[in-house]
Order: sequence, then C-alpha cells, then structure tokens
Amino acid sequence: MNFKQVETFRAVMLTRSMTQAAIQLHTSQPNISRVIGQLERLTGFKLFQRVGGRLLPTDEAEALFKDVERAFVGLDSLQDSARSILQLGAGALRIGVVPSIAMTLMAPAIAKFRRYYAEVPISVYTSDSPTVAKWTATRYCDLGLVAYLVGVPGVTSAVWRDEKGVCIVPESHRLARKRRIVAADLSGEDFISLTLGDGTRTAIDAAFEPGARRLTLETPYAATICSMVGMGLGVSVVNPLVVRNLQPAGVKAIPFEPAIPFRSYVLHAQQHVESNLAQVFMRCLQEAVRER
Repeated sequence: MNFKQVETFRAVMLTRSMTQAAIQLHTSQPNISRVIGQLERLTGFKLFQRVGGRLLPTDEAEALFKDVERAFVGLDSLQDSARSILQLGAGALRIGVVPSIAMTLMAPAIAKFRRYYAEVPISVYTSDSPTVAKWTATRYCDLGLVAYLVGVPGVTSAVWRDEKGVCIVPESHRLARKRRIVAADLSGEDFISLTLGDGTRTAIDAAFEPGARRLTLETPYAATICSMVGMGLGVSVVNPLVVRNLQPAGVKAIPFEPAIPFRSYVLHAQQHVESNLAQVFMRCLQEAVRER
C-alpha cells in the first residue's frame, strides 16, 4: 500500500464521490477508479458500493478510514511543525561575542531580528576572542563574533568587518585639531591600552617605538578606553566601529598612521550547517552596521 493509494482512498471517503476526489487531487475520474481498484485488490475486500446512484463506503472501508485518519493527523502535525520552524526558527539562538561588539551592535541587531522572529529565545554570551572561539567550537554557541583569530580547532572563520584603527584624544587635547595623527605624535603621551595578551594590542604596540608612550592604564574593553579618554585620562588607538556606535562624549577620533587593521571575524563550528536563525541574525547585524 503506497501513499498515492491511501491519499486517493481518503479523498473518496471525504467527498463520497470519485469525481470530486479527482478534482481535489488534480487528476481524472478514471484514474481515481483505477487506484481504488488497485487498493481493493491489495486489501482483499470491497471498499465502495453504488446504491441508488450514490457511492457508499463498506463497513471495511469505514474501519480502514479510521486508521488512515490517524496517519493523516500525524502528517498534518508535521506540516504544522514545518510552518512553525519557518516562522519561529528551530530552537533558540546562542551568540558568543567580544565586548566591543556586544556593547555597541547587539542591541540594534537583536531589535531588527525581532521583526522576523519575535519569540525565539536569544542568549548573548560575552568574553574574549579565545573563549568565544571555544564556545563556538563546542557548539555551546551557534556563532561567534571575535576581534582576532586564535588557534582553536573545530571552527571555521570568515572576515566580517575590516576597519582601520583611529586615534582617540580628548576634545581639548593639543592633537584634537590635527587631520591625521602618526605614531610619533603620541610620544610622551599617557596611552590607554588593551590588556596584554589581546591580539589587537599586539598590532597596536608594533606601531610604536619601545618606551615612546607612557602606558599608564590598560583595560580589556574598548568602550572603557573611550570613556577614559573622554575623562582626559589619556589617548589611545581603537576600532572605529566602537567609536561610531558609542559616540563617546568629549572624544575626538582622528585617522591614524601607520594603518592598524581592526578585523572582526564570524565563527561557526566545523561540519555543522549554519542555522536559518544564525543567517537571519547576521543579515540584521550587517544592517545595524550600515545604519551607524
């Protein structure tokens, strides 16, 4: 017994007409009769009788129909499940992200995502790039957004953003009117750094001669650096993405040379297909960046 035979039998039972069943299934009446004949030979009993021009099911057909309906309830449930997955997504969305992105772009990106999936649970986990990479590799997170790559096995990476670092100084600083700042301009300045071990700090330090700056403060968060610069505690070089989105008070951002790349990467677990939820979220994140 195949699905076509069962579907045809069900249509005839519901319509009590070979002609109406043919219309419902987009086929011909002779084809319906042929399939019902096949099913009768397969089951070994008569399914329908004509009485006074009417098509009536036999007792055997009525008994078979009860089981058929139970099977079709299961199929309807599958269709409902597919519609729910399309509308609501499969499960939840877990995002691992470094603080510089979490504190600037997560809120607008999630707001956009909610227009598509209003009820999908979202969890945002924030830590440094190595930890986010580990979360992604173990599939604790569906995707990861990091500031630099580390040697964590089990992840694939792609460049998400590629920016050039900017120098930030207090608005009243002697360098605030310059159109471009070079490394030598910061000689003797109090410089606020990212913490040692941060891959981005390594690139920044390489742009300066040893001992040229006074390394008076360090913090793992670019947002904190911006706040400290605004309070007049020093100068720094940061990702322009952070400055554009935070727009910190009292801070002037100026192009910096030599160019220091600030790349952001999106990570996924190897041998794992990216979910539809993750794809939609990344599109929302890109929209949020373009609007800033």
